[in-house]
Amino acid sequence: MGNCWVAEVKTDSPSHVVFASGRNSKHGSKKGTVLSASSRRVSASSVPLTPGSEGEILSSSKPKSFTFSELRTATRNFRPDSLLGEGGFGAVFKGWIDEHTFAAAKPGTGLIIAVKKLNPESFQGHREWMTEVNYLTQLSHPNLVKLIGYCLEDEQRLLVYEFMPRGSLENHLFRRSPYYRPLSWSLRMKIALGAGRGLAFLHSDKAKVIYRDFKTSNVLLDSNYNAKLSDFGLAKDGPSGSKSHVSTRVMGTYGYAAPEYLSTGHLTAKSDVYSFGVVLVELLTGQRAIDKNRPSEEHNLVEWAKPYLASKRRVIRIMDSRLQGQYSVAGAQRTAGLALQCLSMQAKRRPSMDQVVIALEQLQDATDMERTPKTELKSSGHRGSDRAHNMPRRKISVDVGDGKVARPRPAASHLNA
Repeated sequence: MGNCWVAEVKTDSPSHVVFASGRNSKHGSKKGTVLSASSRRVSASSVPLTPGSEGEILSSSKPKSFTFSELRTATRNFRPDSLLGEGGFGAVFKGWIDEHTFAAAKPGTGLIIAVKKLNPESFQGHREWMTEVNYLTQLSHPNLVKLIGYCLEDEQRLLVYEFMPRGSLENHLFRRSPYYRPLSWSLRMKIALGAGRGLAFLHSDKAKVIYRDFKTSNVLLDSNYNAKLSDFGLAKDGPSGSKSHVSTRVMGTYGYAAPEYLSTGHLTAKSDVYSFGVVLVELLTGQRAIDKNRPSEEHNLVEWAKPYLASKRRVIRIMDSRLQGQYSVAGAQRTAGLALQCLSMQAKRRPSMDQVVIALEQLQDATDMERTPKTELKSSGHRGSDRAHNMPRRKISVDVGDGKVARPRPAASHLNA
């Protein structure tokens, strides 16, 4: 369903091209058609994904059922100046409701909401709409966006979410606007950790969900830059029993999908880990996963960046220049090493998201993650220095995937965010 309830950037960048079995959706949507309409199961409760009545949508945690008239009033009749963004699913509008009664409120009062209004002509969008309702009514976590309610009335399909005032990570990383200031190193690491925790929860035994569309536009930020995952239209139940994967039609966003998923259609939690690695590289470089405006050898960010990520001496050359030395060389090197493990061509060699979260927590706790003095950067030459990683340092080893990553012993200080 695309980036929801925040302002979107319209772009021709192929990183937004979504595929189904290697081809774009014939409907021109941001995602391909959802293949399966079978029911799903979370914590032993079953909710059909096929079009049906309101009773079929609701599960153990009941969201508010809004009428179309209520949401029309809350959004000022879906006025253009209430528009937050548009995608293949339709449009997202800003609205206001009473925080206690959920009745429509005057603009500027009560609780701000984001209302996703599905294009009624999109059957594909309806399937994704149903999938998102089903997951978000059954899953709750601080790093997942909260579904407040929905509207299912005649041909109208709407979802009501908590409003995320700082918009998407995509906008902060790639949009050049006075409104979006460059993210500091500490904020980037905070966002990576929050998003990682959200994915780790989805992969946990409690949820057993494969997100399948992890990317910067689906990571939303609250007023304190806490990351929350949004858009569950392509999510799938993970494998059960003795099965190691879910076989499904290939769908997602080009540039973020794992290679084994593209080639076989076999979907596992490690597919999400690969996508997380792509976003880590975007956080390091400030560049999109796919961008045809770059030189031909740099169109695919991961392919171009991998040799740099693997070299302690060269990784500084690809760091986002807008960071202006707010990171330590050691911090950049170790984050690059973590990204490289997530991007392993062999899924079994990638760390789990629990391991990724531990590594990111240790990165934030380490004393050498603090800002590098400008004198060090100045003496190092063009973009960075080899000096920091050659300095003697007590280290411990933390297992990440099938390998070991050397990590400094954690200290009491934390990065400011």
